[in-house]
Amino acid sequence: MNPPFGSIAFIGGGNMARGLIGGLRARRVGSAEIHVAEPVEALRVALAQEFDVRVHDTPEGAVSAAETWVFAVKPQVMQPVCMALAARAQDSRPLLVSIAAGITTAQMSRWLGGGTGRPLAIVRAMPNAPALLGAGVTGLYATDAVDAARRTRADLLLGTAGATVWIDDEALMDAVTAVSGSGPAYLFLLAEAMQSAAVAQGLPAGAARTLVLETLLGGARMLAESGESAPDLRRRVTSPGGTTEAAIATFDAGGFTRLVGDAIAAAGDRGRALSAAND
Repeated sequence: MNPPFGSIAFIGGGNMARGLIGGLRARRVGSAEIHVAEPVEALRVALAQEFDVRVHDTPEGAVSAAETWVFAVKPQVMQPVCMALAARAQDSRPLLVSIAAGITTAQMSRWLGGGTGRPLAIVRAMPNAPALLGAGVTGLYATDAVDAARRTRADLLLGTAGATVWIDDEALMDAVTAVSGSGPAYLFLLAEAMQSAAVAQGLPAGAARTLVLETLLGGARMLAESGESAPDLRRRVTSPGGTTEAAIATFDAGGFTRLVGDAIAAAGDRGRALSAAND
C-alpha cells in the first residue's frame, strides 16, 4: 500500500513515537516507509522486532529520504537535535512535526536554520497518553508554510492515535497541553482518590477498583455518545435531596471548580516556562 504520508522519520523512539508507529502499522503503512532514530540499542532492537520498521542510531540516518520528520524527543534536547539536522532540513524541505511539549514553531524554525531561506513547514502537536491505545486526542497548530496537502498529512498521521483538534493561535497550545496533554493524570488522580475513599468506606480493594473504573468509563461514554452537555448530564443524575447532591455540595464547598481552574492554569504556566527555558 502506498501511504498518504510518504516516508516518515521518527526522531526518538519513546512511548509516544511507539504509539504513532503502532497506529501507522495497524493501518498497513509499509514497514519500509517508517524509519526511527533511537540512540538506545535495546529500544532500537525492540522497535525493529515489534513493528518491523527501519531503525537507526542517528537522526541523520533516519531522515535521509523521509518526507515527514516527527520530532519525538524531550524538550531539553530539541535544540541540539534540530541544529544537527538544519542543513538537511533546508535542503530537503520536509514536513516537520514536533510533539515536544513547550517548544514553539519559532524556536524550531530558528534552530533548523529557518531564517536563512524560505519558511519551513512546521506542525506543532500535543498528543496525550491515551494515544498509546489509539484513544488519545491531539491539539495541532500549523505555520503558514504548511499547505493543505501537508496539513492533511499531519492530520492523518496524528489521527492514527485518536481524535485531532486544530488550533489557529499557537499561544493557545499551552492551554491544550494543560487541558488534554496533562488531563489524563487528572483523571487518574480522581480515580485514585475515589478508590481510596471506597476502601475507607469498607469496600474490598478489588471491588473498589472495578466500581471506580467502570463508573469513569461509563460516564465518559455518556458524555461522548449522549449528545448532552456535562452540566445537563450532571443535573440529570443529581436528584434533589439525594446522595449525589450531598456529594456535589461537598465538592462545591471545597472549591472544586476553582481548584481545577487553578491546576490547569498552573500547567499552562509551566508550559510557557519550559519554552522560555529552552530558548
